[in-house]
Amino acid sequence: MRKFLLWLVFLLAMVSLFAYVAGCSIQNGKTVVRLNEVTRSVFYAPMYVAINQGFFAEEGIELELTTGQGADNVMTAMLSGQADIGFMGPEATIYVYNQDQADYAVNFAQLTKRDGSFLVAREADPEFDWDMVRGKTIIGGRRGGMPLMTLEYVLKGKDIIPGEDVEVLTHIDFALMAGAFTGGEGDYVTLFEPVAAALEQEGAGFVVASVGMESGEIPYTVFSARKSYIEENEDIIQRFTNAIYRGQLWVDSHSPEEIAAAIKPSFPDADVEILTAVAERYQEVDAWAKNPVFTEESFVRLQDVMELAGELDKRAPYADLVTNYYAERALEAVE
Repeated sequence: MRKFLLWLVFLLAMVSLFAYVAGCSIQNGKTVVRLNEVTRSVFYAPMYVAINQGFFAEEGIELELTTGQGADNVMTAMLSGQADIGFMGPEATIYVYNQDQADYAVNFAQLTKRDGSFLVAREADPEFDWDMVRGKTIIGGRRGGMPLMTLEYVLKGKDIIPGEDVEVLTHIDFALMAGAFTGGEGDYVTLFEPVAAALEQEGAGFVVASVGMESGEIPYTVFSARKSYIEENEDIIQRFTNAIYRGQLWVDSHSPEEIAAAIKPSFPDADVEILTAVAERYQEVDAWAKNPVFTEESFVRLQDVMELAGELDKRAPYADLVTNYYAERALEAVE
């Protein structure tokens, strides 16, 4: 018996060592994956559904979820080893790749296919037209980030030139944009949900347009990991992608009311009515990708937007920065 116990202790020690070397740990019989999200928004409902409906748990994954508040912070956490997987705009992976990073980040699953922000004005205006922003000021987000680049893409598409026809503020931190607006700065602000709906409820701001409806389909938010992490943890990446796809399928087949109820644990302070209205709003603009496949066509359009914004020195190769291996296998495995 003693020999058996010693052998068991040895085996457990080896398993723990292997998990440590592989860059992951085991808790409650599940693989711990450290996920850093760009922000907390109903825009990412399929991910929260996958968490709260137990899809990650059923795939043997215990998520440790943190919020970076900006793609730059998410990328920093991932490259420094503080996060295993990053959830952010894929533009961040292009910036890193173009800096000749050896262990760059690779995109392996797409979650949203449009800009999820809404243009918020100080007064309700059902007759809003984009020409109304001429001569005004918009709080637009961090330079180099997708919210700002997509906004500028929309404006330029309507022959409204930032810096000439409209002032777009880029000095305000992403997490502070709503507060700056309610504090009196800017005539308009671009906000994600449920922040925009909360301002409407307070009477402090009113959604007048969807940036995503105007910009068209763009691979707005994706899941990424360092090339080395993917190579060393293929099974984890596959199980993670399976869970995400299950969340996408669930959202696509359920009502706004059901979605609101499913994601409520991720938004404990939000009113269920607001969550329902926001879910309906995102369904109406067709914001969520139907599956995690990240197409080359959408990658090309992403870089078109970045080039137009003056944020891209050279184009990055799709073959290096995107893998659909796990997404395509998820489509086969999950029904």
